[in-house]
Amino acid sequence: MLKCSVVILCSGAVSGTAFIHPENGFAQNLPVSQTAQLVRADARSVGDARFTAPDYKPGIVRHLVMFRFKPQVTQAERDDVTKRFVALAQLSRRPDGRAVVASIEAGPQISGENVDFGLEQGYLVTFHSQGDRNFYVGRPIVTDSRYFDPAHDAFKSFAGPYLERVAVFDFPVEVHFQP
Repeated sequence: MLKCSVVILCSGAVSGTAFIHPENGFAQNLPVSQTAQLVRADARSVGDARFTAPDYKPGIVRHLVMFRFKPQVTQAERDDVTKRFVALAQLSRRPDGRAVVASIEAGPQISGENVDFGLEQGYLVTFHSQGDRNFYVGRPIVTDSRYFDPAHDAFKSFAGPYLERVAVFDFPVEVHFQP
């Protein structure tokens, strides 16, 4: 039997527990990190409506997601997962129709540094605020369906059965340098 493992990484005051759904067979068996605890406490403190508001903690937020596919997943299935992930840039909307995602970039792992932990595909999702990121992420942090993105939630259920490992690392852009 294939054993699933999940890597969840966190930084700063932004959670990295965005992608786990027990109903799709991709269960989370990790302790809740200190960062995730802080973010969940923040959500409880301000309530879901405020926590997911577009103006909640404004500033660029990057949501880095990395996948390792199960060995039996075909290239066509991998391509479909990526196609559907990238489509979230257009599909992820608030109830009033406003976009949640600023951009999504995707590509395969090509580093020769040998510290990829077996992860194969990466996605970089950009948001204009932590509120937008919170709305997009939804469960397990936000459980009231009025305050999370149904398109992303559906994607998580779709993609879960194809995945052996997922890593998520969110961070606010604090330093931006261009030569």
